Amino acid sequence: MPEQKPYRLPLTVTPERYEIRLMPDMASATFDGEVRVAIQVNEPVGEICLNAAELAIRDVSIKAKSGKTIRGDATLDPENEQAALHFTETVGPGPWELQIKFSGILNDKLHGFYRSSYKNANGEEKTLATTQFESTDARRAFPCWDEPALKAVFQITLVVDEGLTAISNARVIRETPLAGAGKKEVVFADSMKMSTYLVAFIVGEFEASDPVMVGKAPLRVWAVPGKKQLANFGREIGRVSLEYFSRYYGIPYPGDKLDLIAIPDFASGAMENLGAITFRETALLVDEHKATRAELERVADVVSHENAHMWFGDLVTMRWWNGLWLNEAFATFMEMLAVDAWKPEWRRWDSFTVSRAAAMQVDGLKSTRPIEFPVEKPEEAAGMFDVLTYEKGASVLRMLEQYLGADAFRDGIRLYLRRHAYANAETTDLWDALEESTRQPVRALMDTWIFQPGYPLISVEKKGTGLLLSQSIFRYLQDEDTTQRKWHVPVFLRAGTKNGIVNMTILLTERQQRVEVADVDWAVVNAGGHGYYRVRYSAELVNSLWRQLQETLSPVERFNLVNDTWATTLAGLTSLTDYLELIDLLRDEKDLSVWTTVIGSCHHLNRILDEAQCAVLRQRLRALLSPALERLTWAPRAGETELEGQLRGDLIGALGTLGENQACQERARAPFVDYEKDSSAVDRNVVPALVAIVAHTGAGADYGNFVKRFKTAATPQEETRYLFALANFRQEDLIDQTLQLTINAEVRTQNAPYLMRNVLLNKVAREKAWVFMKAHWDTMLRQYPDNSIPRMCEGIIGLSTADLAADVEEFFGKHPVKQGTKQINQHLERLRITVACKARWRDLLRA
Repeated sequence: MPEQKPYRLPLTVTPERYEIRLMPDMASATFDGEVRVAIQVNEPVGEICLNAAELAIRDVSIKAKSGKTIRGDATLDPENEQAALHFTETVGPGPWELQIKFSGILNDKLHGFYRSSYKNANGEEKTLATTQFESTDARRAFPCWDEPALKAVFQITLVVDEGLTAISNARVIRETPLAGAGKKEVVFADSMKMSTYLVAFIVGEFEASDPVMVGKAPLRVWAVPGKKQLANFGREIGRVSLEYFSRYYGIPYPGDKLDLIAIPDFASGAMENLGAITFRETALLVDEHKATRAELERVADVVSHENAHMWFGDLVTMRWWNGLWLNEAFATFMEMLAVDAWKPEWRRWDSFTVSRAAAMQVDGLKSTRPIEFPVEKPEEAAGMFDVLTYEKGASVLRMLEQYLGADAFRDGIRLYLRRHAYANAETTDLWDALEESTRQPVRALMDTWIFQPGYPLISVEKKGTGLLLSQSIFRYLQDEDTTQRKWHVPVFLRAGTKNGIVNMTILLTERQQRVEVADVDWAVVNAGGHGYYRVRYSAELVNSLWRQLQETLSPVERFNLVNDTWATTLAGLTSLTDYLELIDLLRDEKDLSVWTTVIGSCHHLNRILDEAQCAVLRQRLRALLSPALERLTWAPRAGETELEGQLRGDLIGALGTLGENQACQERARAPFVDYEKDSSAVDRNVVPALVAIVAHTGAGADYGNFVKRFKTAATPQEETRYLFALANFRQEDLIDQTLQLTINAEVRTQNAPYLMRNVLLNKVAREKAWVFMKAHWDTMLRQYPDNSIPRMCEGIIGLSTADLAADVEEFFGKHPVKQGTKQINQHLERLRITVACKARWRDLLRA
């Protein structure tokens, strides 16, 4: 076998400062460029290797400090996305200036230097150019050393049409009209020393909000013309979170300005380019008077997450992509801290349990991976952006913070950032800082969570004069191949005894451990809900908790009890009958997160069970949901919390769709009509439920109205609300129309894959959608952003029949997804779990 070419660059030459001059041409969707790189040659070379992809390199030379110039040429290696620069003589050690002239394309794949389009108020098509470089796409915009450890300073110059705005990482220092060309030259200041994936440039027609100052840095929100009025909420949380992080980290914001820029076409949620953060419009622009609480929370979360990256990720960066969690897990953890401090009434750490549960759902699979995972190829780096990196990583950090204490944890983070500022770090560097700060064995504890996959199931039973705790790996699919592992588990325990309530924290490091607690009546393991593990109580202990759910357990603890029971039900460790009896006890439940997991589990059941079983399930759901909704009523009440308002909407939506409650469906019509006439006439938190019910019960006229509303929406949130509701219509001809929308260019490619995913999850439409996806697979691969393909394919978990599952397995065996091998394997395993549950439950819920 020939030796595989390395994807990593040699360190014979390292960059120190780039001067990049770019001239984008919107009309031809191309750009010309020139880059001058101050480099350090570390040993004599006749060839310099760097990254380049989809670029034409026209001219290469290298100049010594003495003024001597050596000419060169380039050989491109498309497979490895590299260029070898050959010179006519050997280049000796020392400082040199490398000069390259090149050209490229403004692509439509939403990565590299790409074009985005929108229609202005007059219906005219407008184009802008923007960048998305993480993880390995800076090489599509300019030749560079495109690895995170090869940090350098960047000075950007953009030559653009006179009427356009140009934005980059640093402030503008000069803007000069070019006589007779209809162009202007915009020169930006030097950036701080940073990685290539954080470089950004954006060119187009933009309007800016008024700036607010955070320290010495002005913060603005930018949007295409006609949307600036949606910037205020994003700007406010931008200011609040940037100030919060400056205090928490003990380090001022490291940039000279901060622009938050809404891009019409954007593959991810946002991107933490230093000083020029780019966002999908739904994640930044919002009408704070009309958006739901959940939509406002989404904007607050994403803006805070990206701002947190200015330190964790930008100032201190992982050395290589296997350490991506150092960026993303910390930004997720920090976004929770900032939003919770800003809006304590949102109880953000309570609702984070839903995100933790999403990570545990994937992490309970055999096909899971450790948080830190070896990465070699670019597509493997792209596959790291998932719930294990973000939500699992943040969950174990929260568990560690609660174990060490918030102040001690923060002091360790400050030490880590000071020690590695403007440089790169690895996971071991973080443990060093935390151990030095706290004097606790952080490395031994956390290595069990970062470097091995999965998580433990903690079993609890009474034993003698106390409790016996034992740990074993949790798996949904039980088989003999399950590897037994041990974690260092911070067990937060609260127990009710004859002598009162006992609180203690135990570090469980062995398979079993006795805890001496006399005369235990009940016990809550994972008290406070911060642990990243599931709990399975003995029958005696679980019955004592069931008898006093509201009195003994906090909302987070009730969530964990329900969610852990649902997980063990899927794994075959708990009967479905027992799970349904547990949720029957929740008629008086008032917590939004608890209801979120109950409703989510019932959606899952609805996809698995046959029609006769679903009829019985719907009857039980109506009996469960109706009293809860009657207690809240359909209209807001004086003094109620925002979370209660959101719960009202969730209950209405579940009752009218999952519960098929005809009275609810009929009642939803009138307020929906009122909303269409005047959006302020209806409680904003109920609107998504009304839209969902109308789609679920709707016909052709409703569908046509939804398409019109999606295309003429006044806000990004309204646009996506109506767009994704199209996936819930159930008439065959309407399903066909929605499927066509996924490929006919009427829906942005950033959204079309998720529309397809939702149709696959529509029980009535799933078989038709699967046939359609297979038939148009090549078209979707060509049109959609690469990172969206595995996310679209999550919809296959809804194809929960043995025949469909076999067809799915066969298809993906023949059509591997380059950037999503791990995720596809996880989707396939989740599908196998649903098929196994369908067989296991075939005799249950029969009338």
